Amino acid sequence: MTDTAYPPISEQLDDLESAREEGRRKMDWAAQHMPILESVREEFVADQPFEGERIGMAMHVEAKTAMLVETLAEGGAEVAVTGCNPLSTHDDVSAALDTHENITSYAKRGVDDEEYYAAIEAVIAHEPTITVDDGMDLVAAIHEDYPELIDGIVGGAEETTTGVHRLRAMDADGALEYPVFAVNDTPMKRLFDNVHGTGESSLASIAMTTNLSWAGKNVVVAGYGYCGKGVAKKAAGQNANVIVTEVEPRRALEAHMEGYEVMPMAEAAEVGDVFLTTTGNRDVIVEEHFEKMQDGVLLANAGHFDIEIDLEALDDLAVDRFEARDGVEAYELEDGRKLNVIAEGRLVNLAAPVSLGHPVEVMDQSFGIQAVCVREMLENGDAYDAGVHDVPDELDKEIAEIKLEAEGVDHDSLTDTQREYMDSWDHGT
Repeated sequence: MTDTAYPPISEQLDDLESAREEGRRKMDWAAQHMPILESVREEFVADQPFEGERIGMAMHVEAKTAMLVETLAEGGAEVAVTGCNPLSTHDDVSAALDTHENITSYAKRGVDDEEYYAAIEAVIAHEPTITVDDGMDLVAAIHEDYPELIDGIVGGAEETTTGVHRLRAMDADGALEYPVFAVNDTPMKRLFDNVHGTGESSLASIAMTTNLSWAGKNVVVAGYGYCGKGVAKKAAGQNANVIVTEVEPRRALEAHMEGYEVMPMAEAAEVGDVFLTTTGNRDVIVEEHFEKMQDGVLLANAGHFDIEIDLEALDDLAVDRFEARDGVEAYELEDGRKLNVIAEGRLVNLAAPVSLGHPVEVMDQSFGIQAVCVREMLENGDAYDAGVHDVPDELDKEIAEIKLEAEGVDHDSLTDTQREYMDSWDHGT
């Protein structure tokens, strides 16, 4: 099944050598600030844990991701990779990856839906024994279109909130037929990537794309999960007035107790200057909200898929659409109001023209977890039944220890007496 009609990136670019050089330059910069992956790579190079394995990946292909891809390839794997979003690939990085003898990259920026799924099928044509996903499109395509390959797949790892939600729904339906680690849900991913990564990179991408300030603006954050918490915290830190909308009562209460205004989107729509969705669900901002919004508002999405803002409804309301700025499309309504959509409603911290994704140090932690999860799945795959699995806590701690050592940070450990006390039940007052 290794024949595919969809070509790798090296066959799609005109100035290939220049692209490869620029991509390598970006990767080298990232590598300087990723001590976790450096440590893991040294182990993999020495032990070759993935020799003879084929790893299929659908990820945001940019410099930081490239370091994970190379780390797995340096561990002996044949790696095939493509994008998990039509606008998040950096073509130069993709081209640089494709020069590695163990890596084939099909990722290309700006593809249409047909090309996007053709590239995923090209990865599947390598008949992976392990999958590494961001959003679950690769897992879904294998189950729906190539179920005959499932018996040859040891397991997988899923990077993001939306993908884990989809996987858990699939698992609940009894449809997930091999084990997958929920990397998103482990503390080293959730507490740093989702809070600091999404918070910082989303706001930075919007600011650079629009050249507008956060200070004094009413910023509406839809959803108060870990990503929403990060966006709210970082926006407040830049002197914005933060409004949270939420459907889950405990999260709404948490946002209220953190000092944010909490209200329904129907009310927030009337007062917001910037709207940023972080829910992972669809139809968060819809026609009834557009009708109430002020002239000049900014609409952006930090969820995985471009379904949180109902752009079809907005297009139906608009009498004109035009590019107001690179990466910003203005929808002019009949009464003259203009609502500005950033990055086509796609993942703003990766899809906007100036976006670079999460900070390097944050992704070093997340991708360190991905790397050791792949190692764990291959070493102990028989211990995991089909379904979604939490990342073993010792793996999460392993990555934290590497990071602390790299930062020169020491910390306490439990004494034997303390450990015995914590493990006992018969010590009372």
